[in-house]
Amino acid sequence: MMFKQFSQFLVLSVVALTLAGCGGDMDDLLAYIDEVKSRPGGRIEPLPQIKPYETFTYEAETLRSPFVADAGPQRAAPSGPRPIADRPKEYLEQFPLDTLEMVGTLNREGRTYGLVQTQDGLVHRVLPGNYVGQNDGRVTSVSESEIGIDELVPDGIGGFFKRSAAISLD
Repeated sequence: MMFKQFSQFLVLSVVALTLAGCGGDMDDLLAYIDEVKSRPGGRIEPLPQIKPYETFTYEAETLRSPFVADAGPQRAAPSGPRPIADRPKEYLEQFPLDTLEMVGTLNREGRTYGLVQTQDGLVHRVLPGNYVGQNDGRVTSVSESEIGIDELVPDGIGGFFKRSAAISLD
């Protein structure tokens, strides 16, 4: 109980000292206010004229809808190589080509397989005609030192171009 009375006394004394510090000589402030009031008033510029709003009536029959993307100039369908859209994707197509590594070849039943290792350490067999990489890369050749690949790379305007690549044996 004694501590509570002491803390109340302390709070009241701090408030009293704060209020006592606020009151003081304000003669210089009052003199400055009188001087500012005695200055001649300036001219106030008139408000600018407000132009009336011009309404616009949108006629849907003659203008393009603002909610549909503009088709732009019509171009002919791009010619050249195109990826096969409806073919099933092969397992090695989920990996970027630069993450695949050739680790050797395997000759079996008259065929030469390329052995490709993924980043997770698994080794897969590929033959010419298999797809690898993320750009529709198709294996074109398998030799003792490298696996040749033709990729279909987007050209940026709706078409594709063929780019040769290879995975070499380290």
